[in-house]
Amino acid sequence: MKKAYLGIDIGSISTKGVVIDSDYHLLASDYIWTEGDPVQAVRTLIDSLKEQLSDDIEIHGIGTTGSARKLIGLMLDANVVKNEITAHAVGTKAFYPDVRTILEIGGQDSKMILLNHGVVVDYAMNTLCAAGTGAFLSSQAKRLGVPIEEFGKLALTSKHPVKIAARCTVFAESDLIHKAQVGYPKEDIVAGLCRSIVLNYLNNVGKGKKIMGPVVFQGGVSKNIGVVKQFEEVLKEPIIVDPNSHLMGAIGIAILSSKQARDNIYPLEFKNITFETKGRECEHCSNHCEILNIYKNQKLIDTWGNKCPRGLQV
Repeated sequence: MKKAYLGIDIGSISTKGVVIDSDYHLLASDYIWTEGDPVQAVRTLIDSLKEQLSDDIEIHGIGTTGSARKLIGLMLDANVVKNEITAHAVGTKAFYPDVRTILEIGGQDSKMILLNHGVVVDYAMNTLCAAGTGAFLSSQAKRLGVPIEEFGKLALTSKHPVKIAARCTVFAESDLIHKAQVGYPKEDIVAGLCRSIVLNYLNNVGKGKKIMGPVVFQGGVSKNIGVVKQFEEVLKEPIIVDPNSHLMGAIGIAILSSKQARDNIYPLEFKNITFETKGRECEHCSNHCEILNIYKNQKLIDTWGNKCPRGLQV
């Protein structure tokens, strides 16, 4: 039997999963929408990954990262649960050991990671504003009647990208509407929107950061060649986009799982397992902490949100 390792990156918009071998070769992968239900998304994801694997593969480690990493880590009995910064850095270094800057733009968040000699020395994440994220890009593509898959290609045909306000989602959207109403060509508006996403990201996430090459661009938005071009023009640096850039967080956490794996074998069978979360308010003191109870097969396995031991009382 061949040893393999499962990595899952559970985001607010999408859930990514990979299975790698001991040499970090990709054996299976998938990218699906979370749709507000990370537990069901992971069940669907694992079914998809299992269909891609041969019968001689054994899972010897599971790692989880992303916004729902703790919840899914409990669900899967993961041997490693780490934040996205660590996962993306580890995954990227495995394939680009000289990387100095990692740009990452996902569905609702974005981050920047700075490295020196393979060590993370600084990082930043976006604020609550979504002007520079994939969700914003998708909504504006729909407004313009352009399929998101064609967005980047259309942007590359522009000769004169228009200026779109980049500081805020509301301003960017109203400015885009105005540009369309006065008759600017659609390709120029699309290219301007790609540039506004880059400027918003650099002014928000990259503020005060010294960006040095090699630069690797990741996340779903890295698949948009229009945004990639604008990053290259603004930064005056070549931008590396790996074919698996949208999976790098999952790859990184799978690598970490392989490094900390023991002799456990994970069957990846969850059909007869129930998993649910129940929220409640602790009434044992004036803090009234919001408590989240985690149940597996109707058995309480963990409690989050309590500021003192009294919150553990059911």
